[in-house]
Amino acid sequence: MGSITIEEVKAGELEELVLMARKSFLEAFTAGNKIENVYAYLDEAFTLPQYQKEFLNPSSKFFVAKKEGKIIGYTKVNQVPAQTDIHDPSSLEISRLYILEEFLGIGLGKDLLDYAFDFARKQGLEYVWLGVWEKNARAIRFYEKNGLVKFGTHPFPFGDEIQTDWLMKKSV
Repeated sequence: MGSITIEEVKAGELEELVLMARKSFLEAFTAGNKIENVYAYLDEAFTLPQYQKEFLNPSSKFFVAKKEGKIIGYTKVNQVPAQTDIHDPSSLEISRLYILEEFLGIGLGKDLLDYAFDFARKQGLEYVWLGVWEKNARAIRFYEKNGLVKFGTHPFPFGDEIQTDWLMKKSV
């Protein structure tokens, strides 16, 4: 499979990251959603200007998984005040964790999750939390297998719908 590395994204890699992120989002969410809502969300949240803005926020970090120099997965984490919900200074939000479909099932998701857990510990934080679409059974199973537990829900605007995300967390 070749070696895979995980590192913080560099400014010059943001365009490649956005392209990878858009592809992986389409792979993950086209099924079960109205396509116009998928594209509306992509055009709002998965654009180069949006990623540049998030990259410049000192409370957010992007960690990318690379194989042979190409980005194949990533996670984005937020500390307060960049968090989308909760806003607990003792927590770290995993706001995104995506992997290209061809690299699913090789343990990369766990590696990215563990990287975020390690980052939280190094920052002296107490727990990690995230929101996951209630209909994304595969992701929910993955997070449960890795020790996260549901502690609530929150609404998630998605195109012309309001979906429900489970809030899940794990102490670190």
